[in-house]
Amino acid sequence: MSVSTPVVRARWCDIDRIVDLVSDAVSPTPLGAWLVPDERRRSGVLAAAARIWVEHALLFGDAFLLPDGTAATVWFHRYRPIPPPARCPDRLAQACGADHERFLDLGRALAARRPVEPHIHLAMLAAPGPAGFRRAAAVLTGAQRWMDTLSLPTYAEALTDADRDLYRRHGYTDRDAFPVPSGMLAQPMWRLSPFWTGRSGGNARWPARRPLVRGRNGRSGAALKQA
Repeated sequence: MSVSTPVVRARWCDIDRIVDLVSDAVSPTPLGAWLVPDERRRSGVLAAAARIWVEHALLFGDAFLLPDGTAATVWFHRYRPIPPPARCPDRLAQACGADHERFLDLGRALAARRPVEPHIHLAMLAAPGPAGFRRAAAVLTGAQRWMDTLSLPTYAEALTDADRDLYRRHGYTDRDAFPVPSGMLAQPMWRLSPFWTGRSGGNARWPARRPLVRGRNGRSGAALKQA
C-alpha cells in the first residue's frame, strides 16, 4: 500500500539522530531526573540506553523521522512475542552504570501491563525544543498512517498530561492507569486501526525484511518494513 506522509522511515544510519532526539526530549523531564539523578551524566546515559532500544526497533519494528530530523517515533511490531535486546541487562549496566536498575525497573513495570493481544507499540515519541508539541503532532500523524496499514491496534503509554492529550487527539482512548517506579502514573492508550477487522491474523499484511543497510559508522543491521 502506498501512503503519502510527512515522515520518512528511519534507516540504520539514522540511529544517532533518533538517539539524540530521545535524550534531548527526556533529559529535562521528571522522568529523566529520576532515571539519572546526576545532571552531568544524564544526557549521555539516556542516549546510551535509548540506543539499545532504537537499534532493537529497527530489527523488530520501525522508526520514523520528520524530513528535517527534528522529531521521531519508535515502534515495535508486537503481532507476536519478540525477544528482548541481546544481553540487555549487561548492556544497560555498561551504558548506565549505577543507574541501570532504574531503567530495568521502569521497563519491567511497563512490560507487565502491556496488552497481550497483537498490536503495534509506540515505544518512543521524541520532539524536543520550543516547537516540540507541533512537531510531535506532525511526526505522530505521519507515522500513524503507516502503522494503520498493518491493520492492527496501536498502543502507547502516556507519562505526562501533554502526551495523553496528544494521543487522544490522534484517536487513542484511555485504559486503566497504573503507577510506575518513578512515582508517576502511566496512562495506557489504545487506538484501533481504520482497517482493523478484529482478527489477530488472516488478512493482516505483516512487515517483510529489508535488506541489510550500512550505517554511517560502517555498521550494518537488518530491519523490518511493511509489505
